[in-house]
Amino acid sequence: MTFRARLLACALLLPAAAPLAAQDEADLPEDEALAEEIIVTGRGLDPALSTGIYATTTLERETIIASPSGRIEDVLRNVAGFQQFRRSDSRSSNPSAQGVTLRALGGNATSRALVLLDGVPLADPFFGYIPLSAIAPETLGTIRVTRGGGSGPFGAGALAGTIDMESAEPGAGGPFLGSAAVNDRGETEASGVLTQRLGRGFATASGRWDRGQGFFTTPEDQRVPATARAAFESWNAALRAVAPLTDTVEVQARVAAFRDARTLRFEGADSTSDGEEASIRFVGRGAWQFDALAYVQARDFSNIVISSTRFTPTLDQRRTPSTGIGGKFELRPPLLEGHDIRIGADYRRADGELQEEALNAVSGAITERRRAGGATSNLGLFIEDDWQIGPLTINGGLRADRTSITDGFYRAVTANGAPVSSLVAPDRSDWAVNWRAGALFYATRRLDLRAAAYTGLRLPTLNELYRPFVVFPVVTEANAALENERLEGFEIGFDWQPVNAVVIAVTAFDNEVENAIANVTIGPNLRRRANLPAITARGIEASVAAKFGAVSLDAGLAWTDAEVRGEGTSADLDGNRPAQTPEFAATLTLGWEPAPGWRIAGTLRHVSAQFEDDRELDSLPPATTIDAFLAVPLDGKLSLVARAENLTDEEIVTRNQGGSIDLGVPRTFWLGLRYGF
Repeated sequence: MTFRARLLACALLLPAAAPLAAQDEADLPEDEALAEEIIVTGRGLDPALSTGIYATTTLERETIIASPSGRIEDVLRNVAGFQQFRRSDSRSSNPSAQGVTLRALGGNATSRALVLLDGVPLADPFFGYIPLSAIAPETLGTIRVTRGGGSGPFGAGALAGTIDMESAEPGAGGPFLGSAAVNDRGETEASGVLTQRLGRGFATASGRWDRGQGFFTTPEDQRVPATARAAFESWNAALRAVAPLTDTVEVQARVAAFRDARTLRFEGADSTSDGEEASIRFVGRGAWQFDALAYVQARDFSNIVISSTRFTPTLDQRRTPSTGIGGKFELRPPLLEGHDIRIGADYRRADGELQEEALNAVSGAITERRRAGGATSNLGLFIEDDWQIGPLTINGGLRADRTSITDGFYRAVTANGAPVSSLVAPDRSDWAVNWRAGALFYATRRLDLRAAAYTGLRLPTLNELYRPFVVFPVVTEANAALENERLEGFEIGFDWQPVNAVVIAVTAFDNEVENAIANVTIGPNLRRRANLPAITARGIEASVAAKFGAVSLDAGLAWTDAEVRGEGTSADLDGNRPAQTPEFAATLTLGWEPAPGWRIAGTLRHVSAQFEDDRELDSLPPATTIDAFLAVPLDGKLSLVARAENLTDEEIVTRNQGGSIDLGVPRTFWLGLRYGF
């Protein structure tokens, strides 16, 4: 059976859930109708008691749908410690650079945080980036961000933490939610969410379409006739159904697709990313709670590189098809009173292949054909226990992972088929054991004290292992011998509620990533992916949430002292700050809701200076921006929405390679309508 056929078979599971909900709601006794509202939620199992032990931030729906840019990365920037590889958002960056991390544990474009949507990992199987434009904020109910290494049930990949997103429940809005907006550059966005009750279950169909001419990422004094705006066009669509199997078990099925096309810097420098996915999940909320999930993903990526001197194509990365399959089973047996035990296993396999042609910049003829790819897989077994002893909760978890890297190769031939270079990487596999432990003490009714220690694991991506790339004039080589990254860390903190309207959280942490994968300079305009001995990050994260009547305040800051430990062959990097890592970042949002349906908010953000490269030769200056959001009810569920990005038109430098600069979003005004929110 082909992959597309398997995907279609998974898709067929979605409508199959509907007959399970065939009994009409009106025919049910009143007490049973009330019970179904509790059982059929579309969510996973409730968060474990240990959630409060680790530094966790939860974003509720009212925050998620009130972003000035309307994009998920803007929502996540409200979380202390959240960081993208570059400062640009998903309209004006190369998709393969959309890595996300936490606690300044970056250094390259791969995600070091595990990003989940309804339990399904979202990272691209080949590159490891997150398809941010495929995540529609209006479909989400909550986002829970847990910082620090995730062993236990979170799975490999949660090196810096976990970003767990859950779809909105059917009661989050009316049966139809819709919005449309246009900005001062003539760019448009439109979205819709339709929810239909199916007896005791429900189905949700959603879609979103964004397009625009974009802005000039190139500074005016560096533009040439071939300079292009960062044009973009993206769409995503999803269908999700939830139905009860019994009074305590529900099935959740989802199919989704997306496509994203962008132009960056020069005419013809076009990239596309697209994907399809399907998942099915069974959630049991009886005495023996369980969560069983299976999913399949198909992704592809293409990119054309334009010469910055002749402004003609030099590389056609025409296809990078990849596949991700996986699943998870978690059981919570009621074995001991006062204990919340979780036992389970998860599995993920990723395979893909790069297909690209190097082109003569003058004639456009193919000079070299390149193929590269392989497969990685991870099987994890975990057990974790939360033990509650009066005001004290103790957590302990152990996880064993069987990781493997197989079928790796790189092959380059001339246009006539003559060999240029080739590599067949040996297969390898290993077992790794990780753990985490912590305690939460309810010191008073308003003060919680917590402490935790943990380890974590991340496999190198196929992109890091086998795909070289060029961001002119810098060439970055792949490295098929890369080893797994491993994190060790600990943290202490407190959550304090001095009065009912104010919650303050502070965490001090010390994390270290051994064998950290970074793009290391090995010669003039030449880098190579390599395992550094370690990247260390020590710092403080703090947040304040307050609500006094109609006025609210949300603030977060992260101060991080991060440095490379580069003894041996990388000694010249020893003590340097990792690339693309700011020392300080802060955000402050003030909101006012003078009447039902009204929302007025302003957000101040600051990010300190950071270095573009590992040798600290090129820097990105600090940036301070102000954004705004306004929602005004017009008639019933219809509202007028006005948004503003970068009100002061701050120059946001997102790339600086030897003085060649890219810029982030300039001042932008949006005006639109939305219904049902």
